Amino acid sequence: MTTSPDAEERELSDWSRTLTQALQILDLEVDSAKIREVADRSSAAVSPNAGAISAFLVGYAAGTVNTKGRKGADEAVQKAASTVLRVLSTGDEREEKGWTGTAQ
Repeated sequence: MTTSPDAEERELSDWSRTLTQALQILDLEVDSAKIREVADRSSAAVSPNAGAISAFLVGYAAGTVNTKGRKGADEAVQKAASTVLRVLSTGDEREEKGWTGTAQ
């Protein structure tokens, strides 16, 4: 049985809402499309399990940022996800300054 993209998006949204309630992080709106992009690209570029590790590390990095409310949390997730996607695009080729500016 195949699931339509809309049905899958609703399912992921429901699952995200369930988990944010269970984990009591109610001020976070999950950008499931961005997290899936990070996971899918990591799995394709590194190994099948790299997606799970990448998604976890995006969340962990975002969680280390002091934020005030949903907007700050969303921005922290976006920054962490963008960093992962940039590393995937450039590989391990650090710029002259190393990883400066990539921390949360």
